[in-house]
Amino acid sequence: MTAPAQTRSSADLIRAEEPVLAHNYHPLPVVVSRAEGTWVEDVEGRRYLDMLAGYSALNFGHRHPALIEAAHAQLDRLTLTSRAFHNDRLAEFAERLAALTGQDMVLPMNTGAEAVESGIKVARKWAYDVKGVPADRATIVVAADNFHGRTTTIVSFSTDETARQGFGPFTPGFRVVPYNDLPALEAAIDETTAAVLLEPIQGEAGVLIPDQGYLAGVRELTTRKGCLFIADEIQSGLGRTGRTLAVDHESVVPDVLLLGKALGGGIVPVSAVVGSREVLGVLRPGEHGSTFGGNPLAAAVGTAVVELLETGEFQRRATELGVVLRGGLSALLGKGVVGFRARGLWAGVDVDPAVGTGREISERLMREGVLVKDTHGSTIRLAPPLTITPEELTGALGALEKVLG
Repeated sequence: MTAPAQTRSSADLIRAEEPVLAHNYHPLPVVVSRAEGTWVEDVEGRRYLDMLAGYSALNFGHRHPALIEAAHAQLDRLTLTSRAFHNDRLAEFAERLAALTGQDMVLPMNTGAEAVESGIKVARKWAYDVKGVPADRATIVVAADNFHGRTTTIVSFSTDETARQGFGPFTPGFRVVPYNDLPALEAAIDETTAAVLLEPIQGEAGVLIPDQGYLAGVRELTTRKGCLFIADEIQSGLGRTGRTLAVDHESVVPDVLLLGKALGGGIVPVSAVVGSREVLGVLRPGEHGSTFGGNPLAAAVGTAVVELLETGEFQRRATELGVVLRGGLSALLGKGVVGFRARGLWAGVDVDPAVGTGREISERLMREGVLVKDTHGSTIRLAPPLTITPEELTGALGALEKVLG
């Protein structure tokens, strides 16, 4: 008989996963069993400061009291109806999320990849019904080094060969241009272009921040050329960069926003396509859906998340603590750090390859009680919960300095 998880060591549990779990992840060798706020605890009781926050899914920390309370209250009433019926939580969720983002309508889904897929479908439908693109000719322009998910359609326009190799044939209809390059983007747009789909900040690529004016340029260009601007804010949105949305730094309003991760408060998967009535209004019953999208539990938690963001507290925290983060990283330049990019409480840190790979640095930090995640080469990402204290953040930066020495 398999022993209960609480009686098994971290090493035992890691070994037990090997034969029964598909090997599509290479996690750090830590087995988390409990969490509160910015801290997690493994099965042996060792505590770690979470400096990844579930790739921004835990912007409000682990088990935020207001979010847990909202989930508990809804669990005692109703969890799922499917969209075959109305439920009493969905209207408020949609109203408040639309108001928070300055948009008209909401299409609720579950995961980030579903939001991206939904955004692609909506853009194509708009191109045929509104723009008048001939049937099956619509194209979407995307950026190189993007990360929008790993479904078959999405990896079709990825430039990451690890995500693509072995998964063809690929979905047509996409054009890839360099990121942060307005002339290349303009050259790729023609009368068949339904939309330009971009991350305002490319997270998986190493927190790549475009030049000031790029997003405003994308907005001007798509408006002038008569196509949609779709901003994938699944990682960058909902407070992470010090504003509600990363596009807010340039006062840009896209036609469509893709949201996820933090929208579920680290409790349930919640995502959404949020956009203008002209765009989302093209959908008709039966053309798109999701059994769990907009379920009462998700709507209750999502509403509680929006309520937290409406106060502006978390956006302010990300801005103020972002100063601490940038200051600490600046002090490490030339001391194992060769460069970094940061906005709010989000940073991509390039480590001198002579010091170690991103994976090696992540493992060293784990042994110091700090959890981060590497990305390409010798780059690590820092994205702590927005609830982190200045002392905790300073401690994490001190641990980084130690492992680089």
